[in-house]
Amino acid sequence: MARVTVEDCIEKVENRFELVLLAGHRARMISAGAPLTVDRDRDKNPVVALREIADSTVSPEDLKEDLIHSLQKHVDVDEPEAASVPMLSAPGANGSDDHVEFDRMTEEDLLRGLDGLVPPVGSDDDSD
Repeated sequence: MARVTVEDCIEKVENRFELVLLAGHRARMISAGAPLTVDRDRDKNPVVALREIADSTVSPEDLKEDLIHSLQKHVDVDEPEAASVPMLSAPGANGSDDHVEFDRMTEEDLLRGLDGLVPPVGSDDDSD
């Protein structure tokens, strides 16, 4: 029975790998208590799932969507976005003439400042 059922299913789901995934998912749904859409006839759940797909009592597209949904770990929910926060403006961008000045240091001033620095006590440089 299963061989004939698989051949009938290939007309509905062309990719055999996808057919196995869908039929396996439907068989697990049946095991969990989902209602049957065809008579069981003493068949096991995978055969019943294949017969449902072959008889088009279950849509392969619906099974595929349900399978994808069951495998998702994080589902994005469309929620309204919070009120937008206004952008910070740069100084002088609002039309005022705020002038920002930066301190400039020459190379000689920098070297003089570095010469005045004393290494911390107990540094590794003193152990030479």
